[in-house]
Amino acid sequence: MANDNARFATVRAGGKRRWGLVRDDGFADLSARHSEFASLKEVIEAGALQRLAEKGTGQAADFAIGDLTYEIPIAAPQKIICVGVNYPDRNAEYKDGQAAAKYPSIFSRFPTSFTGHEQPLIRPPESEQLDYEGEVTLIIGKAGRRIAEKDALDHVAAVTLCNEGTIRDWLRHSKFNVTQGKNFDRTGSIGPWIVPFAGEEQIADIRLTTRVNGEVRQDDRTSRMIYNFRFLISYISTFATLAPGDVIVTGTPTGAGARFDPPIWLKPGDTVEIEAEGIGVLRNPIVDEKV
Repeated sequence: MANDNARFATVRAGGKRRWGLVRDDGFADLSARHSEFASLKEVIEAGALQRLAEKGTGQAADFAIGDLTYEIPIAAPQKIICVGVNYPDRNAEYKDGQAAAKYPSIFSRFPTSFTGHEQPLIRPPESEQLDYEGEVTLIIGKAGRRIAEKDALDHVAAVTLCNEGTIRDWLRHSKFNVTQGKNFDRTGSIGPWIVPFAGEEQIADIRLTTRVNGEVRQDDRTSRMIYNFRFLISYISTFATLAPGDVIVTGTPTGAGARFDPPIWLKPGDTVEIEAEGIGVLRNPIVDEKV
């Protein structure tokens, strides 16, 4: 396995949280072999992803894939920053006659609003308007403030996927913010794993697809993003110091359920899959919250 194809995950296996490599033959538990790193976040802070990928490829698998319960890869990021309206057709969905703004819409999410691969997304009793948003996601590896665009990708450690699940009617509880609708517990997911960043060509023009029960709902390419990866890192780092382990969720294509007529909301029994070339497939079933 080439280092840029290594798949680092945070899982529960054998009754405890572990981090390591997901391989075709099973899960190599690197946390047991490298106790100096308590989590993948610490591995990233130390700049050790590539080194541990090289070591891990030759080690025996410790658990079968079926024995894993996936968690979000970075368990406690300092910041999760999300970008809204970042594909051309997505901007047109708003039907307000306005061109894309000069600067991106930005909001934040809490780690508790996400769950891991294959874990259920939770539809809360307060609303039936649970929606999906498939997005390519960056994991920051090197701290920085006011990062120049030409240097921006030097600050990326890895890439992953996000279903930036949203409770649509709660986005409009106030005049100017979307925080409420974006932060219901376990309405979104991140994962399944992180793939070490191998250069701009790895993400510059990859296909991003969302499927619900096998039906393609979103389908676009990152080369069509309104605000590219370099710009997003530079812009965000103007107002916030980026730290290792920070997560930047870079925007979703057209085709979310809210834009159908009538809207098509996620319901218990549905399965959502987010797929991107070179990263993988993030899959989650939908259930109602037990209250």
